[in-house]
Amino acid sequence: MQAQILAPAAVLVLWTIVMLFWMAGTRLPALAKGGGLGAAKPGGRGQDLEGVIPDQINWKSHNYTHLMEQPTLFYATVAILAIMGPVEHDVLFAWAYVALRIIHSIWQATVNKVPVRFTLFLLSTLCLLMLALHAAKLTLMTA
Repeated sequence: MQAQILAPAAVLVLWTIVMLFWMAGTRLPALAKGGGLGAAKPGGRGQDLEGVIPDQINWKSHNYTHLMEQPTLFYATVAILAIMGPVEHDVLFAWAYVALRIIHSIWQATVNKVPVRFTLFLLSTLCLLMLALHAAKLTLMTA
């Protein structure tokens, strides 16, 4: 069961790399229109591109940033469950979390209507909560 709980985490890592390449594949051509990386100010950061390149291009970056935030809790929770011994519903919640995060990514990177995006985020957060509660129970109730 340990490998089964780790598989969703591995898939989310791969998805995050997909988003990184999607972000670069849309941002770099947009930057080229403004003089390319050579024209970037020293020490510039991605957030400096807000209002400089089209919002639809920045959406991919926003999502990539989101994948560096809450999913870190997911990775830690999955590691705890893998060590402590997950049960079948943990694996289901982990896959549901990953599926919802991937759908969230695609939605945010393309359509980006906030009510749907928030609903996807909320549903994925509920899955993470279920996983975290079980991880806490396993670690706190073990003598």
